[in-house]
This record gives sequence, C-alpha cells and structure tokens, in this order.
Amino acid sequence: MAVTARDVAQRVGVSVSTVSRALTRPDMVSPITRRRVAEAANELGYHANLAARSLSTGRASHIGLVIPDLENPFFASVAKGVQSYARQIGYAVFIADTDENPAQETELVSQLSPQVDGVILCSPRSESEVIYQLIGKTPLVLLNRPLDGINSISLDSADGIQQAIRHLWALGHRIIGYAGGPRASWSNQVRQESFHQAMSADATMQAVDLGHFLPFNDGGLAAGDLALASGVTAVIAFNDLMAIGLIRRLRSRGLRVPEDLSVVGFDGIDQSAYCSPALTTVVGGLRQLGRSAVDALLNPPMPPTENLLPVDLIVRASTAEASQSPANAQARATTQS
Repeated sequence: MAVTARDVAQRVGVSVSTVSRALTRPDMVSPITRRRVAEAANELGYHANLAARSLSTGRASHIGLVIPDLENPFFASVAKGVQSYARQIGYAVFIADTDENPAQETELVSQLSPQVDGVILCSPRSESEVIYQLIGKTPLVLLNRPLDGINSISLDSADGIQQAIRHLWALGHRIIGYAGGPRASWSNQVRQESFHQAMSADATMQAVDLGHFLPFNDGGLAAGDLALASGVTAVIAFNDLMAIGLIRRLRSRGLRVPEDLSVVGFDGIDQSAYCSPALTTVVGGLRQLGRSAVDALLNPPMPPTENLLPVDLIVRASTAEASQSPANAQARATTQS
C-alpha cells in the first residue's frame, strides 16, 4: 500500500495540512517541524506528487545547483548533500557543471531560472558584478563565496589554515609553503591571505608562496617540483586532490612523506583517508554545506547573512616532525639510488 501524507502526519504527531505545508511551503512552518516531517517522509518512503504540487501552488518544486566541476569529489559531496536533503522535503534538483568556466555560470543560471524556485551557485568564479546581475533572474544562494546582500554558506577556510599552521609549528616546521588553487577562487584567496597573515605573526616562520595550480592531481604534481626547489619542510595545498598529486610527485623524485617533507590538504574528501600516506587535512561538513544551502534558499534569512560552517584538522600520516631540508633529502635519495 502506498504511503500517504496521513501516514507521515501520524508518525510526526501533526495534522495532514502541516505535512502539506512542510513539504510545499516550508516557510510557513518552523524549522524543527519541517525537519521532523522531512525525516518521517524519508523513513516511510513518502514522495509528494511534484507535478500536482506545481499546478496547485504555482511553484516549480525544483532547485538549481551550479557547480564548477562535478568530477571533483568536493563538489560531488556537496551535490549529494543538496540532493538528499532536497529529496526529503519534496524538491528535485537540476545540477549543471560549468567546467571551471565563469562564462558558463551566467548562461546556466539564466537557463535554469524559468524552471526552478531558486539556484545554489557553488564556488562561483565570476566577478562580483556579474553575480549581482543574476539576483534579478532567480533567488540565489552562494556557496563558498560571500557577497553583501546575498545569502551565503561557506566553510571557515581562514580558521582551517590557522589550525594547519599551528599543527606544523608544533612539529617544528618553520619554512612552510602554500600551493594555491585557481586565482578566481574565493576559497583560494581566503586561504592564501590567511596563510600569509598567520605566518607573519611569528618572526621565526618563513612563508613561501609556491604559486597557483589547477585544483587537481596534475596541479599537485607541478607544485611538487617547486616545493622541492624552494627549501620548505612542509606544504599546505589548496585542496586534497592537489595534496595527493604533490605527494606522488615527491615520492617519484625519491623523497619520503612525511619523513622528508610534510603535506597538509584541505576539504577532507574520502580519498584523503586512503591515499599513501593517509593525508592530514582540514575537514568541513560537505554534505551539511549542501543542506544548509537548501535551507537558506527555501527559507532565506532577512537581512541576507553570511554563514560560516566550522572546520577541523584531521591529523594523519602525511605530517611529522621537521627534519632535514628537502634538498638534502633529495641528495641522500640520489646517492642511495
């Protein structure tokens, strides 16, 4: 027998009309009630009729999600968070991938606008003026890119960088490099600025900016050569994919991680725990990031706010006490070979 709204109402202890409002007009019920209804609907397998709802309410019951790269595990995890929570409250999600092309962001938001109740724009690369122009097309929430006047949800990247530097300092590292991501990435800008600010606060520390790289394994491979030439004893990479690529490059050149050089990543993707050595990384709740974005889109706080989600440093095997310089380590590796 098919599960009905009445079954959900009985499970939660509310009226059928409350269930209907929670699933079709979530702004009309309290967040606690909305979550209880969503959880009960998910447990019972209740799926509202989205087509009928659209006809009766004039709302599309669809959400748009525009992301830079679906193959990147970071964005894939965020997308899962958006999709699973949206499904619980009776919304479908249209996902569009820009291939890291800022021009595609405007085009995709314009295409999605007539079909959705709003768009979540994840880590947009466009200029601020371009993003502001999109507000008139559809309700908008930004992920990892705060702008005045627009609701946004971001990971606390600045705090994550500070945690990473404190960890490396405690291990005796005083010359630390930062391998940056795309120049247009707000997250990279925050992490890079926070890196230099934290390093400059201690006169014994020396910051080395290794440059900007593609946010993939290949970017890390390129960063590895520069890290080796720079004399750093530790590197903080823009993200985990770069960190994993960096480790691969160092190992191919005869260095040991972390004995010769420590590496820290950022994002806490699943692969970070299973690479060799397991990666020390800054972890944020990626699925919670997606859930929070859905909440902000369907129940926008007024005035618009910037919401920072906490992050934590997970210490694994890719960091250790500072020892000899990478140059000396490479000479040792060459001699031994």
